[in-house]
Amino acid sequence: LLLNSDTKAQLIIMDQMAQQIKSLTPQQRQAVLVQAQNEANMKIRADLLNKMVAACYDKCAGTSGDKLDSRELSCLAACHDRYLETRASVQSALQMRQQASGSM
Repeated sequence: LLLNSDTKAQLIIMDQMAQQIKSLTPQQRQAVLVQAQNEANMKIRADLLNKMVAACYDKCAGTSGDKLDSRELSCLAACHDRYLETRASVQSALQMRQQASGSM
């Protein structure tokens, strides 16, 4: 297996981080995990927002020139609502599936 210098450096950093994590108390490890989860959730939310904006803009905007007209604004609002409703529905279905598989 051949590794380039960037990959080697990343592996060294990951090994150092693993060693540091092993030296933490259980409470410190939990705090690190919670912080990492929060950061991951923030990135997921930002990615979702960016995807929603791009998808809705592509669908609704761009036909009236420099400013959005009332039709485009209505389309963007409806698109936004559908996107969030769909996300909530998917999230609910995933939670129900997880609960069902956890109870088996």
